[in-house]
Amino acid sequence: MRKPALLLTALVTGLGGLLVAPAAAQAAPVVTTLPFANPADVVSSGDRVFISGGRDEKQIVVTDAAGTITATVDGLDGPTDLELSHDRRTLYVALPRANAIAAFDTQTLVLSARYPTGAGTCPDKLAFGGRHLWFGYGCEAWQGEVGRVDLARPFSVVATRLTGISFFTPPLPATAARNGSVLFVGQQSLSPWTGYSFAIGATGALTKVSQTDHGSVGSDLWDAALDPTGETVYTASSTPSAAQSFVTAALTKAGRTYDTGAGPNAIELNPGGSRLAVGSDAPYGPDVFVFGVGGTAVARFELGTILRPGGLAWAPDGRRLYAIGTAQLHVLPVPAGVSVGA
Repeated sequence: MRKPALLLTALVTGLGGLLVAPAAAQAAPVVTTLPFANPADVVSSGDRVFISGGRDEKQIVVTDAAGTITATVDGLDGPTDLELSHDRRTLYVALPRANAIAAFDTQTLVLSARYPTGAGTCPDKLAFGGRHLWFGYGCEAWQGEVGRVDLARPFSVVATRLTGISFFTPPLPATAARNGSVLFVGQQSLSPWTGYSFAIGATGALTKVSQTDHGSVGSDLWDAALDPTGETVYTASSTPSAAQSFVTAALTKAGRTYDTGAGPNAIELNPGGSRLAVGSDAPYGPDVFVFGVGGTAVARFELGTILRPGGLAWAPDGRRLYAIGTAQLHVLPVPAGVSVGA
């Protein structure tokens, strides 16, 4: 039997050695039951949290920052990946069953735009890059590719087949908050996986910069996150049993790793890029780990359920993590102490 949700201690190095922040000083994690079994993604705009139901559902659940359900967005055709604009005023939703991406106002929950991506595209993964909304798409094996919505153009022009690479499944794009000229794209559902970094031109054209070496990665890439500058990409894959980091300009060798004890399946940087949250699909033991990017352990959490792939999101202020498991949203309070490397 798995343990109930538990916040373990934060570890901070002080003059007297290791100082352990008492668990009682932290608010308890909160668990909210969701109306669907297999949530696909979660994002936080600050006062609101959005959880998508997945390809077999028609709903996005909206909660407040504490995890209380306050609204739903209904009538959607299989909502999967979610992405927020940098100002957190627009929520983008991938609708693979509708061959479209929808945009909603995060305060009014009103549909503000809908972007058809073309028949037979099935857009499934999103990454917001300021002017461009990138999407990984593909309905059949080896039909995966990368597309973009040019949000600065009249009528938001959509383009597809941008990399010239055939991906086994919809590829995973990742962008940097403060650098709109770099894009990471990961090949999923293969062992070993492959990652690519691209330079983004003024018109949105992609030029390949680097590619991973099979000996430096692991199996089955689940998630990836770029630091705000775009210089480093962090990855979560079934093997090794640690999150990895790579320099985007030279992806051939892995850098610092972050031990999780089991295969990571989710990874997310806090908005400032100082802390890294890593999720694991471990059947026993902690499911969510928080590290300073320098490698110091900050906190770990046991959810009591299996974390969904890619199912982590930071609150904009960095005080909470949101994690989705089977039919559940977990609100995890993160220790405020500064760790080495943060």
